[in-house]
Amino acid sequence: MYPGARVRVVQKHDQRTGETTEGVVSEILTNSTTHPHGIKVRLEDGVVGRVKEILE
Repeated sequence: MYPGARVRVVQKHDQRTGETTEGVVSEILTNSTTHPHGIKVRLEDGVVGRVKEILE
């Protein structure tokens, strides 16, 4: 996981439905290398969510 990676994330308000949002990582917000619910990132458009899929 690195800034510039194309990913799909689940935002906080979409956790129940599992709906994902696609974008490019601008900043990694989780300090550890792993997390049971996914690494939290901020996308270039400002969306914050947990990574469910890396597309690259």
